[in-house]
Amino acid sequence: MNFSSFGKKLTGDSGILRLMDDLGRPLPEGVVPRMLGGGNPARITKVEQAYRREMESLLARPDEFENAISRYDAPQGRIRFIESLVGFFRGQYGWDIGPENIAITNGSQSAFFYLFNLFSENGKERKTILFPLVPEYVGYADQGIDPDTFVTLPARTTNDDEHTFKYRIDLPLVTEYLADHPEVGALCVSRPTNPTGNVLTDDEIRALARLAARHGIPLMIDNAYGMPFPDIIFPDMLDGTPAPYWDEHTILSMSLSKIGLPSLRTGIVIASAEIVRAISSLNSIVALASGSLGQVLAEGMILSGELKSLASDVVQPFYRGKSREAQAWVSEFWEGRPWQIHRNEGSIFLWLYLPDLTIPAIELYAHLKSRGVVVVPGEYFFFGREKGSDAEQSWKNHPHREKCLRLNYSRPAEEVREGLRIISEVSGIYR
Repeated sequence: MNFSSFGKKLTGDSGILRLMDDLGRPLPEGVVPRMLGGGNPARITKVEQAYRREMESLLARPDEFENAISRYDAPQGRIRFIESLVGFFRGQYGWDIGPENIAITNGSQSAFFYLFNLFSENGKERKTILFPLVPEYVGYADQGIDPDTFVTLPARTTNDDEHTFKYRIDLPLVTEYLADHPEVGALCVSRPTNPTGNVLTDDEIRALARLAARHGIPLMIDNAYGMPFPDIIFPDMLDGTPAPYWDEHTILSMSLSKIGLPSLRTGIVIASAEIVRAISSLNSIVALASGSLGQVLAEGMILSGELKSLASDVVQPFYRGKSREAQAWVSEFWEGRPWQIHRNEGSIFLWLYLPDLTIPAIELYAHLKSRGVVVVPGEYFFFGREKGSDAEQSWKNHPHREKCLRLNYSRPAEEVREGLRIISEVSGIYR
C-alpha cells in the first residue's frame, strides 16, 4: 500500500507499538509470562471498590446511566466534570483557572499528539519541541508528524551511592540552547519521569517555567504519575517537597489511567484558554468528543476529595511498598555484580543500569522474551535529532542507552520476583 508521508511515519515500527503489542499478544504456548514491560497500573482493591460503588450509584439513578452512554459531550469535555476539576484546583492550590482552562482528551497520549503538532512546524517557519532531559518517555518519540520534530539534551548524572544514581537537568546547557535556537516552539518534561521515576525538583520546574516565559513558549509537564492523583511520588526519596505547578505559560497534562481507569482513556489538560480552544477543536475533528464514562465515575470523587485521598492514602503507599520490594530483589539477585538503579522517586518503574552488559539491551530484551519475561529496552527512551550539534546528537552515544531496562513492578509480587531472577540469570550470560 502506498501510504502518505504521514501514514508511513505513524505506521512504521516504533517503540510504543512494540510495547503495546507485547501487552496484548500472547507468548508461545507453555511459556509462563512475567510481564514487567508496559505501563499498565496494578489493580488495587480499595480503588476498584470505590469505582464500583460509583458505577452502582450511577445505575441506580433513573436515566443517569443512559444519559452518560447515549450523548456526546462537548468537544472540550463533560462540563460538570470540568467544573469539578476547576473547583478542586482552585481550592487545593489557589490556581486562577476557570472552565476555559481545562480540556478533556481520550487519554494523555492523544493530548500530547495534539500538543506536539500544535507547536512544531517544518519548512521555513520551522519549530521544534525541546526535551531538556533524556531518557524520556518512549511514547513521545514518534508523535511528531514532521521529521526531526524533537530535540533532546543530555542530563547530568550524579551518584548517590554505589547502586543509586540520578539524572538532573543541565540548566546552563538548556539556557544556552534556547538563546541560540529561536526555532524551539515548546519545552516538555514528564514528572515523575517515565522511564526512570525521576521527580524534577521544584527549582528545576520553576527554572524551566521562567525560561519558557522568557522565550514566549509553553512548558509542557506530563503529570501522568504525579500529584494530586495518582500521586505516585515517594516523599522519603525526594530532594525537598514537590508541589504541582501551573501558570499561564504551562500546559499541565494529567490522566485517570494510573489511578485505576486505564481503559477509559481520560486525559486532563490544564492550559491557557487559547490552547484549550485549540485542543477542543482538534477533539471535534479527530474524535468528535472524548469518552464520557471515566469523567462520570470520577466527578463525584473529585468534588468530595475522595480521589485525592485514595491517591495519597492508598495508591502512593501501595507503590512505595512495591518499589522497596523490587529493589530488595535486585540487590539480592545481582549480589557481587555491578548494577545501579535510578533513584526511585516515583512512577511504577525501576530503571536498571547494567554496566557490564556486553550486548545491546534490545538484544537482551529478545532473549528475555523467549523466557517469558517482557521488559522495555533502554534504547527506546533515547531519541532526538539525527543530525545536529554534539549536544543534539548525544542521545545516540549516551553510556546508558544500550545498558538499561525499564521494569514495571506493579505486577503481583511473585511474578515480579521471578521476572527479576530470570533477568539476572540471562543478563549474567552476557557479561
